[in-house]
Amino acid sequence: MRIAVMGAGSIGGYFGGKLSQGGNEVTLIARGAHLDAIRSRGLKIITDDSEFIVECKATDDPGQVGPVDLVLLTVKTYHNQEAVPAMLPMIGSNTTVLCLQNGIDSFEAAARFHGGEKVLPGAAYVDGSLKGPGVVRQIGNDVELVFGEPDGAESPRCEAISATFRKAGIPANLSNNIQRTLWTKFLYIATTAGVMSLSRQTMDHLLPLPEWRRVIMGCMEEINTVGLASGVDLDQNIVQDTIEYIEGALDEMHASMHADILAGRPLELEALNGAVVRAGESAGVPTPTNNVIYAALKPFASGS
Repeated sequence: MRIAVMGAGSIGGYFGGKLSQGGNEVTLIARGAHLDAIRSRGLKIITDDSEFIVECKATDDPGQVGPVDLVLLTVKTYHNQEAVPAMLPMIGSNTTVLCLQNGIDSFEAAARFHGGEKVLPGAAYVDGSLKGPGVVRQIGNDVELVFGEPDGAESPRCEAISATFRKAGIPANLSNNIQRTLWTKFLYIATTAGVMSLSRQTMDHLLPLPEWRRVIMGCMEEINTVGLASGVDLDQNIVQDTIEYIEGALDEMHASMHADILAGRPLELEALNGAVVRAGESAGVPTPTNNVIYAALKPFASGS
């Protein structure tokens, strides 16, 4: 399969590298020192039990790629305004765009520009980071992709894409209720990223404190209520299950937005807590905890 990765950072680099290793023709869209390193030395991927270098095409110009079978959209959501139109030369009549970005509505940017029939919403579960130009570090065994048609229908393209991922050693599952999938991940991500960024503390420090536990629980309850009011069929135990998951993995709990605010980088605030506020307004559900998180972090959204 011909595949382009729009945003070959930690997440896109990992999946793109594995897909290339699995025999696909992959082009990584990257820039700066990261692009230079990939071109000169290949993309190094380091996991807990292996280390390998992937030799694949890399460019900062999607116009050099041409139409492909699959585009992975993995840029940070605040780059969508530039990245989504830039993908146009890679979109042919049979191209699918798989959006693996954070958020409940991030895929809609690509759907509006390229057409809803081209775009599959998805959720990526992987702990990855860039350790330096051309070097991706993936931690732990919890790697999975879940995606599906917006209407929940089975489709040959979903089956083909899923099979391609699995052949490359990437666990991939199809969802017949992708909104539920997105909101389930979103409840966890928006809460942990929002609270950790607001406090500049990690979850292992915050959760044992009663005052912060109330904030964490309040954030989750709001997202759950907004999701249900928006017509999403969320599990009735989602808040308790999410808290139990966090409690069982406190030492490993990371959030890219927390790392970004500490480093003075731009934040995915609009795709996370900002999305809660907007969805709450649309559904007529108050979101006081997320309102505070959003308001407090907004001055830092563009980085420093």
